Amino acid sequence: MLSIDEVSLTYANGSTSVPALEGINLKIEDGKSYAVIGPSGCGKTSLIFLMAGLLSPTQGEVFLQGKPLLKPHRGTALILQEYGLLPWKTVWENAALGLRLRKVPNQEIDHILNQVFSELELTECLDRYPQQLSGGQKQRVALARALSLHPDLLLMDEPLSALDALTRENLQGVILRLIKRHQITCVLVTHSIEEAVYLGQEIIILSARPGRICARIDNPAQGTEDYRHNLLYHEKCTEVRALLEVHSQSDHQ
Repeated sequence: MLSIDEVSLTYANGSTSVPALEGINLKIEDGKSYAVIGPSGCGKTSLIFLMAGLLSPTQGEVFLQGKPLLKPHRGTALILQEYGLLPWKTVWENAALGLRLRKVPNQEIDHILNQVFSELELTECLDRYPQQLSGGQKQRVALARALSLHPDLLLMDEPLSALDALTRENLQGVILRLIKRHQITCVLVTHSIEEAVYLGQEIIILSARPGRICARIDNPAQGTEDYRHNLLYHEKCTEVRALLEVHSQSDHQ
């Protein structure tokens, strides 16, 4: 679905150049879920923005379904850490925003959102404003807005990092069910080893800045029932942690 070929990204900071990513080669397969993890400042968010068509690489190319990705694509949905909800709009209005921008008829919007809200257990909150919601409810609204667009590719940049542990685990389960049910290709950026292992069929480890792919780990048991309580889950977390430590040490030496 998505191909990143020899991509490097450098930001201009006054008269100096700051390299964010270097020599990234990555293939994202249709219907598969990926987790990207690495030290702070390693370019994880930049990588997600490149996949979304919001940034252009300094070198190399990004292809979506075989064509150069030069701007945001209608089939891609992006969820950010801060939820991106408009405080003056209700839950319903926030979730409908993308559909309204696409000029979808009101009757069709109602049909789509009723299904999505039911799936995300948000039907009690439709007339509330963001300040009346918990963190978990806000993230469900962000998910509702993304899912309403029927995306082929769902990109998430640390969407659960501001939530408490129990709410976070609950929403990880919600995300897993949704991407499996709707067969959405998913790329998640996270700082959490446990979250990466729970949600990623493949885990991609980036080095310290400039970010390079230093390991790719298959996670074949991901998505199995009660995976979080399975010995394989804890072994995979240990494997990811060890690789992160090795590459962090080598980057600081």
